[in-house]
Amino acid sequence: MFCKATLITTVALALLSSATPITRDEPSITTGSGIRVPLYKRGSLKNADGIFNYDKAIRELVKLKNKHRQNLINLERNVGRDAFPLGAEIKALASLPAHLLGNGKRGAVPLTDQRDDLEWTGPITIGTPGQNFTIDFDTGSSDLWVPVASCGSCKNHSLFDPTKSSTGQKVNGSFSIQYGDGSSASGDRYNDTVTVGGVAAKGQIFAAVSKESAAFTDDPSDGVLGLGFPALSNLNTSPFFFTALEQGAAPEGSFAFKLDQSGSELFIGGTNPSLYKGDIEYHNLTSTLSGFWQIGGASVTVQGKQVASEFDTIIDSGSTIITAPPAAAAAFWGSVEGAKVFDKDEGLWSVPCDSFPEVAFSWGGKTWTISPEDFNAGQTEEGSKDCVGALAGSDLGLGNSTWLLGDTFMKSAYTVFSVDKRAVGFAQLA
Repeated sequence: MFCKATLITTVALALLSSATPITRDEPSITTGSGIRVPLYKRGSLKNADGIFNYDKAIRELVKLKNKHRQNLINLERNVGRDAFPLGAEIKALASLPAHLLGNGKRGAVPLTDQRDDLEWTGPITIGTPGQNFTIDFDTGSSDLWVPVASCGSCKNHSLFDPTKSSTGQKVNGSFSIQYGDGSSASGDRYNDTVTVGGVAAKGQIFAAVSKESAAFTDDPSDGVLGLGFPALSNLNTSPFFFTALEQGAAPEGSFAFKLDQSGSELFIGGTNPSLYKGDIEYHNLTSTLSGFWQIGGASVTVQGKQVASEFDTIIDSGSTIITAPPAAAAAFWGSVEGAKVFDKDEGLWSVPCDSFPEVAFSWGGKTWTISPEDFNAGQTEEGSKDCVGALAGSDLGLGNSTWLLGDTFMKSAYTVFSVDKRAVGFAQLA
């Protein structure tokens, strides 16, 4: 368990606030120095016929709101409200619309692309001998949880059996989190050896869930492994990557993602030079007290014209749709020719399918462009000439100047998360 006083002292010394990109030549790291974890994609907001999956998108947005609501609750408990991002506040629990209640489905190391860009998963093992799980790697949260063998509601998933591990034990405390369908996931705390791509964290505390929300019943992943900072931990513990660093199991204090239709991976302990070219452009975190991978000084352009600037961004691999504060999203879409409101309550907009704009983000250095194909979430309905855009206006409680960028953006760049540098870096994909 991490010490709150130690955390505050450590991160306070490391606070850096700069919108100026830091470009450094990365040391040449072979894949033998770090660990490749293949990722697999399973699922999308776009159906096979190209039509926008409205129900899946709403589930994604509700999940996102409640994930970051829980993050703020954890942050307040672990560090205090002084660590909140500027303007952040804990919102009421978001709920699914009535027509989606009772039929919970969540849109879901190579990484597998689960459900067409909605979720990227990879393998881990827990215990000795290792028990295998397919996991959603999430930079927007900080805990590891998987279902336990005694879970009667955990259908279609691999289950952790503590009696079959010689290195694990139950520890004091419990885990509980609420979801928008009115149910929750809860269970006991264990510690055991957790291995990701050959990097083993011994005595890692995680949650073994004995009651699982209906929202996870058909999810392609067995659980979640959070890659955020300790301050966000619901378990009030050191997350996997931080434990691995403390034990010297990770070769370097950074990890990196490549997300694409094929060849996706999480690289632990450095970067994989074969997947990017040129320098990595680093941007300092606005604060590590907040627990988020948050960088400031962002701007966004539509067709080369700047439409917003000087906002913060949280880089969250556990999300798909880009979310902006409602007023900022309305201003963004107001600059897009032909854009119109698709769903006012959920902050969704549509655009003529044949004229999707070129959208790009920058943090004062290079420009990182999202392809129109990735920004197009699918036709509003069969035969329609309009398609839904992958940017929603949503109040996540993270402040009026904070945007959330997930895999819709991350597919445009090789993305590096550096604990050592307290920074997020981007590089051109090879």
